[in-house]
Amino acid sequence: MKVGILGATGYTGHELVRLLNVHPEAELIYLGSSSSAGKGYETVYPHFEGFGKGYLQTEDVPELDVLFCALPHGLTAARAKELLDRQIKVIDLGADFRLKDPDSYKTWYRLDHPVPELLAEAVYGLPEVYREEIGKTSLVANPGCYPTATLLALIPLLESKLIKGNSLIIDAKSGVSGAGRGASLNTHFAEVTENFKAYGIAEHRHTPEIEQELSRAAGSALTVSFTPHLVPMIRGILTTIYADVEAGVGEDDLRACWNDHYSNEEFIRVLPKGTWPQTKFCTGSNYVYLQLTLDKRTGRAVIVSAIDNLVKGASGQAIQNMNIMYGLPENYGLKGTAIWP
Repeated sequence: MKVGILGATGYTGHELVRLLNVHPEAELIYLGSSSSAGKGYETVYPHFEGFGKGYLQTEDVPELDVLFCALPHGLTAARAKELLDRQIKVIDLGADFRLKDPDSYKTWYRLDHPVPELLAEAVYGLPEVYREEIGKTSLVANPGCYPTATLLALIPLLESKLIKGNSLIIDAKSGVSGAGRGASLNTHFAEVTENFKAYGIAEHRHTPEIEQELSRAAGSALTVSFTPHLVPMIRGILTTIYADVEAGVGEDDLRACWNDHYSNEEFIRVLPKGTWPQTKFCTGSNYVYLQLTLDKRTGRAVIVSAIDNLVKGASGQAIQNMNIMYGLPENYGLKGTAIWP
């Protein structure tokens, strides 16, 4: 497959290059960057010296089989129709096609959607939920990092009617790379190190994405409390979720639901009792680690998930989606385990 990346110099773009470097069926022939066109890729990322990645190009996309778009919201949607008309499959790592309601997109992203007619065509790229649909589409909306960590923990439990959807509290922590590579006061070393803070409280843009997919799983409209936090590390998301269980539901029921649902999923790891997820378990890998317990005193399930925000939370999942679109083994380019320590 002839593959290209728009936004190749950002963290998610770089992660795509790193992972595709060992993909047996992908030929990376286009690296697009509006800010660095004309530079050698190793000039931006010197550790690629000797790998022959070539020069960064303008945003004039050549003929490709598939294009990964790692761009700010609004930019992919504006050119998606032209790319699709050229028979180029599009995997959008941004937010343009995640929300099915254009009014919701306008509310949360403060932008009229450029091509609302394509929203019905786009498939939400969570392979463990929408695998069949992904295999038939040419336009994938790659999920956000926080939603990925949240949805994979909750969807099976909601679909099986084991937890109550009107009481969900999602407490999530992310490394600084989730904010992207651009310079910002909020991610300046002196602002982040030895510090721990909540942000986007009651207004984070991943909230409607989480609610959209959880509502589908529950079969009714849900509203959640979602609070993200920034922690002084580079990679990783750890999400702690609190959910009231339905009457008569025990911890073994919750665990059995996960085990049944994910028994054939290569990238989902339901950990043994007593082993709780850590972000280091998945650093650099496409794996998701899950654990839960039922607090009998409060009647709430405490659910924890961990992912690498740049891999399963972005670029690794995008490659997993590409593999499905082309009928390839899903682990192509994604066989590596975590880097430890």
